[in-house]
Amino acid sequence: MPTYTATEPVARFRARASRMAIRMATRVMLVGAVWGGVHVPAAAAQTAAVAASRVAEPTSYAELWQAAAVAVDEGEFERRDGVRSALFAKATTYARRAVALNPNDPEGHFQLARAVGRTALALGPRERVKYGIEVREHALDALRLKPLHPGALHVMGVWNAEIMRLGGFTRAVAKTFLGGQIFGSASWAEAVRYLEQAVQVEPDRLVHRLDLARIYRDMGRTTDARRTYGAAIAIADSDPNDATYRQQAGDELRRLR
Repeated sequence: MPTYTATEPVARFRARASRMAIRMATRVMLVGAVWGGVHVPAAAAQTAAVAASRVAEPTSYAELWQAAAVAVDEGEFERRDGVRSALFAKATTYARRAVALNPNDPEGHFQLARAVGRTALALGPRERVKYGIEVREHALDALRLKPLHPGALHVMGVWNAEIMRLGGFTRAVAKTFLGGQIFGSASWAEAVRYLEQAVQVEPDRLVHRLDLARIYRDMGRTTDARRTYGAAIAIADSDPNDATYRQQAGDELRRLR
């Protein structure tokens, strides 16, 4: 953390702090590695895949948000940078078109929050912060339309957690220099509240419990973290990437002290 001394010009200190904020803000990819696992409801997953394969270019609202969901899922563990970025960009385009067609349904907003966050990974720090703000906006739009939407609850839980993981100084500098004033609304309490609600709504969704365990761990609630990691490991597969999430849960549980 940079410290200011009386012999350093204020302008130079501010520039130094700004550079640090830009580096640290690369962590504010609020859907980076954790939100990609929030899928469409299991009953709709097959429908989404069928729709994506049947329609060369989706046009209806349902086709668009389902195609966006499939593209994010496909890109989550894609190793080739160019292919992964193209999938996330396509998902963002589809989700934006879905929201434009039907702004009063939560699924389009939820899928846009997912896709925007993933797309942000290929951008610079300032753009990433801007996209992080948009992620929050669309997640809240989804919750306004469906207050117990499990995916949007998950997004908001992780959004709060990722902001808190930045630390107070970095949050303050990001707000000052990168336009992220909304970061001041984040808290660990909100992170827990949203993720616990997601677990209550979808108790058999592995990824909800995995990210809740991570929040407990980072808050120092070790007993709760162990219990929640164990519950995540015990859940049967329901999403395409659950085997990977289960492995992550086991690895993190073994490292927990």
